Amino acid sequence: MAALWMAGWLSLMLVMVVAGREAVSAVNVFQLMEVRSLLSILFLCPIVLRNGGFAAVRTKRLPQHIARNLIHYGAQLGWFFALTLIPIGQVVAIEFTMPIWTALLAASFLGERITSWKAAAIVLGLVGVIVIVRPATGEINPGQLIALAAAVGFGISMALVKSLTRTESALSVIFWMAVVQAATGFFPMLYVWTWPSAHVWGWLVVIAICGTFSHYCLTSAMRYADATIVVPMDFLRVPLTATVGWLLYSEQLDVYTVLGAALILIGNLLNLKPSAPAPVRAGT
Repeated sequence: MAALWMAGWLSLMLVMVVAGREAVSAVNVFQLMEVRSLLSILFLCPIVLRNGGFAAVRTKRLPQHIARNLIHYGAQLGWFFALTLIPIGQVVAIEFTMPIWTALLAASFLGERITSWKAAAIVLGLVGVIVIVRPATGEINPGQLIALAAAVGFGISMALVKSLTRTESALSVIFWMAVVQAATGFFPMLYVWTWPSAHVWGWLVVIAICGTFSHYCLTSAMRYADATIVVPMDFLRVPLTATVGWLLYSEQLDVYTVLGAALILIGNLLNLKPSAPAPVRAGT
């Protein structure tokens, strides 16, 4: 069952990459983000009502929700924009440094311990990014830096989610994400609004569906298997996305991107290694 739910997650994420690439070529990113947020609220309303109405998403931590979603909103803007500048396989490869930034930030602000395995994962992730971006060559693509900034933003956002989930339900986190991001992007959207064609509306609806329900698939997969089993399945997104980019857009990945992605994925696998249990002191 976990594998089936992860197949749903992978499928929706692959479709969203293509839909995002197509939509951003026709409408402004602010417009894309706003339509996605508003449609997400629409899709979530029946679920909220079924779970008891607004009481199911009532929160006492609204400032934390706002802070998390402002950062997440900026990271999403960067992610969609990067899709127009560099190959989609490269965007996803750099995005996979996100768990490493999350581990670093969780240790700094949430008191989580940095083990030797996590330290090795951080080093491998940083080396992987350097291999992909290759700053020494002087040929850095701005899209690579935007994708990296987005990955760091996603890492900060995920660390804040880890804090929120100590008191908030998953439905509350997703609901306030849609509401805060819809409010954040409303006026920028009005400034850049152009009426999409029917074709582009189709892509926008696809993005909203994939963005909303992919997280449902991931959460459901966690119900049937441990994170150490579920998360490595997501690593398939790197080769699958590269394949989609090659088939649909004739994008070629060079050896540096492949090597860098491999280092990042190895780092993520090390990051999933469970910590050794704390020694039991005598008399306890």
